Amino acid sequence: MRPAAARGGLSFLRDQTLATWIFAAGLLAAILPTMMFVARSTWSEEQGAHGPIILATGLWLVWNQWSEVRHLAKPPPAWRPIALLAVLIPVFLVTRITQIVELEGYAMYAVVVAACYALVGGRVMHAMAFPIIYLAFAFPPPETLVYTLTLPIKVAITQSSIAILQALAYPIGGTGVMIQIGQYQLLVAAACAGLNSIISLSALTLFYIHIMHRGNRRTQYLLLLFVVPVAIAANFLRVLILILLTYHAGEAAAQSFIHDLAGITTFILAIGLIFLVDLAISRFSKDSRVEAHLEPSRHE
Repeated sequence: MRPAAARGGLSFLRDQTLATWIFAAGLLAAILPTMMFVARSTWSEEQGAHGPIILATGLWLVWNQWSEVRHLAKPPPAWRPIALLAVLIPVFLVTRITQIVELEGYAMYAVVVAACYALVGGRVMHAMAFPIIYLAFAFPPPETLVYTLTLPIKVAITQSSIAILQALAYPIGGTGVMIQIGQYQLLVAAACAGLNSIISLSALTLFYIHIMHRGNRRTQYLLLLFVVPVAIAANFLRVLILILLTYHAGEAAAQSFIHDLAGITTFILAIGLIFLVDLAISRFSKDSRVEAHLEPSRHE
């Protein structure tokens, strides 16, 4: 027996007309060059390494949820997607010419979403809102925006790291994002601090929340409050690891494969931290329910 999701997905493929397949082929011709550009420009670098993970898990979500929402499919009036595509396609073509990867990626994705809307309608798109939003994280955000938003965080992480290691009697000092520890001088860049990964860490944390607590709005909203703090905490621990590696093993060791290993550790720490927060919330909710159940008997 095939899983229900697989049966639904395969039957959907069999039901498509020749016109739909031609439409899909044209869409694929637009998607592939941009995705190859994104893969070469950002996915091959540390700050964009999360892209393939988000793409794979996002497509899995779409495939897995299709069988649940396919009965809602109803193409909208033709003028709506035509109007959307009439605006989005020229924008996409302009971004292809400019070769700005951030703009091209999002413009291409907007065209894909509009094309999907033309095929299945608004009810399906609304029901698939989380996978649609989640997949957008596979594309790199504008560097200027990331720098502006993360600069205060970068300074706070640097100064907090210095303060903690000073309390532990390490010979460390610094100003701004510059750190002097022993004979080594470090610049806490966005990539080294893992700050570019805050967005990707947040996306993967959202994926965890969606999978583990789908349908439980209360727990989802509570965990959402911890998404950014958990990402910042994971990056803070990464900076501490890199500083200690530099001091104890030397700058060459800290910048070798161990540097990349620290990046992977950041993701593991983030998921681990959100899991611990999830356990704490679940335990607190359970205790609250028990107390609420016992409360009437105390007054009897």
